Amino acid sequence: GSCIVACNVENNIPVVGKDEVRRRREMHWIRIDRYYSFNDEKAGHGVTKENEIAHMENLDQVSVVHQPMLCQHCDHAPCETVCPVLATVHSSDGLNHMAYNRCVGTRYCANNCPYKVRRFNWFNYWNDSRFDNYLNNEFTQLVLNPDVTTRSRGVMEKCSMCIQRIQGGKLQAKMEKRALKDGDIQMACQQACPANAIIFGDRNDPNSQVAKALTSERIYYVLEEINVQPGIGYMTKVRNIDSETKEAHHA
Repeated sequence: GSCIVACNVENNIPVVGKDEVRRRREMHWIRIDRYYSFNDEKAGHGVTKENEIAHMENLDQVSVVHQPMLCQHCDHAPCETVCPVLATVHSSDGLNHMAYNRCVGTRYCANNCPYKVRRFNWFNYWNDSRFDNYLNNEFTQLVLNPDVTTRSRGVMEKCSMCIQRIQGGKLQAKMEKRALKDGDIQMACQQACPANAIIFGDRNDPNSQVAKALTSERIYYVLEEINVQPGIGYMTKVRNIDSETKEAHHA
């Protein structure tokens, strides 16, 4: 998706290649999860793996839902409690941040993250010739975002909620001697999304767009039952399916 590409460019995320992805060493800060739903009497209400769907017969009207998954910036973040050097901490804005120069690479935080959104740098991607990307050439390195540092080997990283943009928006508002307004700050993924499916703002401001969205009955939180209090909410997808409407009328 365009959100993944925008995030990679904005935050200097290395492109590691399919061989590293095969080893589950991808570096994307945001991924798109896909969920399928269909009517099948044999399957019932159980879970069906994605690679099994193609071999199933009599599938009618398979519905697909795409869910962007990134760091949830939990209020009770389980990654923070297990880090022995406090490399991942909570900010005054309610965001979960990484102190790269403090991280010693224990990977306890990644093991304790229920959303599996933390990424470990297995190599110095920015100067390793084994990886054919823009990070290891002195000329193409000029395209890197100067507001975001490149991470070294042995360091954990994840979605920062584009902290550089947040700080830039605060500074601009301060220079103009005004309060920060809703919409002043846009994350890279939000800006690139053609469907405007991502909203960012101050949830403590009742007039903000995100605060109004969080009052909707469609809002839910991923793995809400484990009580980590994620800071990102999702809206249930609403479909208008003719066949279901007809069945409802005949009932």
